[in-house]
Amino acid sequence: MTSHSMLYPEAASAAVRETPEAPSFFADLNLDQVVNAITAGKQEYDLKPIFFTLLHDADTIRYRHEVMQDVEDESLMQSIKAFAQRMIVMRRYLGLLEKLEFRNHREGWFLEAALVYCEAVTCLAHDLNQAHLSSRAFRAFRAYLTDYANSEGFTSLMADAKRVKAALSAIEYCVIINGLKVGVRKYEGETDYSAEVEKTFEKFRQGAVKDYRFGPTLETGMNYIEARIIACVAKLYPDVFTALHEFCTRYARFLDETISTFDREIQFYVSYLDFIARFKRSGLVFCYPEITKTKEVYNYAGFDIALANTLIKEKATIVCNDFFLQGKERIFVVSGPNQGGKTTFARTFGQLHYLASIGCPVPGKEARLALYDRLLTHFEREEDIKNLRGKLQDDLIRIHSILEQSTPDSILILNEVFSSTTLQDAVFLSKEIMARIVELDCLCVWVTFVDEIASFSEKTVSMVSTVVRENPALRTFKIVRKPADGLAYALSIAEKHRVTYGQIMERIRP
Repeated sequence: MTSHSMLYPEAASAAVRETPEAPSFFADLNLDQVVNAITAGKQEYDLKPIFFTLLHDADTIRYRHEVMQDVEDESLMQSIKAFAQRMIVMRRYLGLLEKLEFRNHREGWFLEAALVYCEAVTCLAHDLNQAHLSSRAFRAFRAYLTDYANSEGFTSLMADAKRVKAALSAIEYCVIINGLKVGVRKYEGETDYSAEVEKTFEKFRQGAVKDYRFGPTLETGMNYIEARIIACVAKLYPDVFTALHEFCTRYARFLDETISTFDREIQFYVSYLDFIARFKRSGLVFCYPEITKTKEVYNYAGFDIALANTLIKEKATIVCNDFFLQGKERIFVVSGPNQGGKTTFARTFGQLHYLASIGCPVPGKEARLALYDRLLTHFEREEDIKNLRGKLQDDLIRIHSILEQSTPDSILILNEVFSSTTLQDAVFLSKEIMARIVELDCLCVWVTFVDEIASFSEKTVSMVSTVVRENPALRTFKIVRKPADGLAYALSIAEKHRVTYGQIMERIRP
């Protein structure tokens, strides 16, 4: 039987190596917050490397879209979650083996793990055969799982597990306690006095009563006395315990690798769909983007998914924005007042392209996004006294590194570059950098206070964060295509920093 991946088409599967560390731009785009939220509670699956690994071909992205759309079916989602829960129990049982001291105890839990595994496989095989599946990945896996569930190896595992379990369950024995001596012998039809006691006191029962009985937990283990009792039972029923020993030896590696891989990989889809479900309940929309190698990209009703995740918890309003590039347009130059949503817009552009590049549905009602080779960001950082560089020098070094790595297929996100220098120097440097980006012909979002570069060439598009016309101090957080207007919003800025005439007089008043 050929193994199948739920993440990669067969042709791409062998070539992919998961990235163990987050890409360098994750913190700038707040994607670290997004991935942490998606994978919370699923640490055992080690999903983060999947979310860290960029895909470079459109077919693999479409492959994942197909799976995601299948998993959106509520019935299939519940089947997958039931399978996953059984596999969690199986791993928990297998995890006990290294902690348990006594052989019979270990082998008993090994048998239970095998039984849960068999149930997980047979239930999932049944559910998938009942499901309407459209994706290449699920259809291939269903065929594999059906063949596996009917294979001699699996049917023997399940039959032997049930046979050994039935034999163990049929064992009855008596424990004779005489002072410090404990004896064990076969049950010979002696009266069950617990039943007699219950029968005697039945007439005193008044309604439902609390059951104070409890069984041992998984962590309780088996003490020395219990182990000795079981050892004696094993001597009384040697054939049954020999069958248990042989079962554990024969099926020591009963877990199929492809099914184990499916158990992990399918959680990529489950975790992401569970994460975005909260946004959908709030009225926000997601779509499967068209992936293009052209530069004519667009998104309608998109939003910053990291910010939205916070705002939803606070029950605050989430503002959506649109963007598009057409013809020779390549670069969004975003200007406008501070705290108006410019950086959020830049992050949204980067987030949308990254989520699209790993095969996930993205915020928005419709989108076409570019297939890129590198995503490079420049966001403001605090000065590092260890490197002995000033803010401007550090900006120049970082920008130089970004341009060195960039290709026509790259995406650049630049946020408030050269804010530490004079306006004259910022204009000069910005134009020099813009000339190189225009020459590269790559996609770019540049948030800036330098209005002059908004109309630098036919490849630049001016986007402006808007304010309430009647009260410029109020932001709409809408970013629209319009010429940079050069407004400084000085009063709003002064109020923000508490340096208006009234605020200054209030502070110095005796």
